[in-house]
Amino acid sequence: MELVIGSKKCNSDNFDDIFRFYCEAIEQELNGFYERLDKDSENYPVLSKACQYSLSAGGKRIRPLLTLELCRVAGGNINDALPCAVAIELIHTFSLIHDDLPCMDDDDMRRGKPSCHIAFGEANALLAGDGLSVLAFKEIADRAKDPLAAVKTISILSDCVMKMIGGQINDVAGTKWDLNGLYSMYELKTSQLLIAACCMGAVCAGADEEFISHAREYAYNLGIAFQIVDDILDVTATAEDLGKPIGSDNEQGKVTTVTLLSLEGAKKEALKYSEKAENELKYFSENKFLSELTAMLLRRNK
Repeated sequence: MELVIGSKKCNSDNFDDIFRFYCEAIEQELNGFYERLDKDSENYPVLSKACQYSLSAGGKRIRPLLTLELCRVAGGNINDALPCAVAIELIHTFSLIHDDLPCMDDDDMRRGKPSCHIAFGEANALLAGDGLSVLAFKEIADRAKDPLAAVKTISILSDCVMKMIGGQINDVAGTKWDLNGLYSMYELKTSQLLIAACCMGAVCAGADEEFISHAREYAYNLGIAFQIVDDILDVTATAEDLGKPIGSDNEQGKVTTVTLLSLEGAKKEALKYSEKAENELKYFSENKFLSELTAMLLRRNK
């Protein structure tokens, strides 16, 4: 498979090579964002520093990677999806900064580093998250090549972000969920950003509604599986693996798939939803990379 992003090319069918190529392209795009952010916030540099601190903390870049790959699979030019790829990573990072705040999950560590509010203070972290949440839409508006695609992707992203926020509201409410209620919350809290990532990539390629529908269903099931794996890792992984304290769900008295179904039951559910996601890939003519990515996310240890 040949991938071309800017002046860089990747000619490989190897999953690791393709994954690495995508991640390097995303990092290069984020570096460009940092330069624009430094210029725009030169009168209040702490904003740029706090945003870059959290954006550069690591992570698998799964959401922007999905945006680029769905654009490719739908027959588009990957370069056209780069602004959306940056935007979804900005939104994801904003959500993590706010998740860690004392008023939310109150986590002092993120990806092996002090959380943004520990490093820069609670007010600056809150404002950094606010800044990223609006700059995401500016990225698309300013840099998208197709105005119609920009309007569509901005609409998709704003809708999914609002649903994600709704999921967080439900999460902090402390409701004692049954399994159906828990999955409804997971759909909002986790699946929605994956849905935005996949659907924006498809829109950038000019995909039809049938393709976008399968992309949405793939992302929905992938998100449920992803969150169930998070539940599992909260009781099985080490703090070193996760880069943050483990057992926080239990300490906060949260209901998870592990508390409702047992560890083994949660593992079966993660596999079930991963297989549902995999089943949607049969509608895509080129799905090898996405299939391997789906399997990787199921067996991840952090």
